[in-house]
Amino acid sequence: MGSFKGHALPGSFFLITGLWWAAKQTFLYATRRNKSAGAGRLASRATQRRIEIIEGAVILSFSIFGMLAEQLLAGGPKFQLYDSSTQHWEQLMNWQHTTMYLFFAIAGAISLTVHSTDIAPLALDRMLLGLAFFNEGFLFLYHLHGRDMLDVHVHTLLLYAIFGQAFICLLEVFHRGNILLELLRATLTILQGSWFWQIGFVLYPPSEVKWDQTDHDNSVFVTLCYCWHLAFALLIVAAVYWSVLCAVRSRVRRMPPIEMGLLKPREKEVESEDEFL
Repeated sequence: MGSFKGHALPGSFFLITGLWWAAKQTFLYATRRNKSAGAGRLASRATQRRIEIIEGAVILSFSIFGMLAEQLLAGGPKFQLYDSSTQHWEQLMNWQHTTMYLFFAIAGAISLTVHSTDIAPLALDRMLLGLAFFNEGFLFLYHLHGRDMLDVHVHTLLLYAIFGQAFICLLEVFHRGNILLELLRATLTILQGSWFWQIGFVLYPPSEVKWDQTDHDNSVFVTLCYCWHLAFALLIVAAVYWSVLCAVRSRVRRMPPIEMGLLKPREKEVESEDEFL
């Protein structure tokens, strides 16, 4: 991560994930809300399971790619933690980033297990996702020793989004299906993604213009930028929410009416279980 590209990669991942979560959770909420009008046919329980399985597989794949990139690319430690010849630890910053990706890989694997089998409780995926975010924030918290003022400040601001995501995931363990919590998680994920990009521009600007790392005014301006990033994330999630909600309502209005009386009792029972996944 000690480069512009190293911050742009996880930033892009979190941006895409946040947009996906906003669209997915809004879609599931809209289908539940308009179920009496037949919207339940748009997202059956089997469809929801497939979506969650694909999501878990993507998170696992990206996390493994991040781990391998930190270890093998650009002179990484190549899975060597300690050099006995020099009696020094090998590139602990890369190992910190690898550990961060490791916990997201665990969260992705648990999500796959939860939604493809019946051996684990449903809430376990949110608990492990929250643990992954907490671990990310914990590592960044002790990642800043001895750095310049502006460097510490931009990473400290990042911690608010990360620990906020961990807390929201913990709440979702007990309040699954709450659309406000789900959209807030998506908002903070977009915030984290866009802020990773901002950190890249501040610490490793592509242009020749460098930021003064000791200027207090730069810290004040960066704090303003963080608030603007939050407003941007809120607007993006609101736009996704409204777009998906309108799309579902439009689709429902064009669907032919369903004859509930023709459904077998077993089919009705299965449909009643489609509320939450």
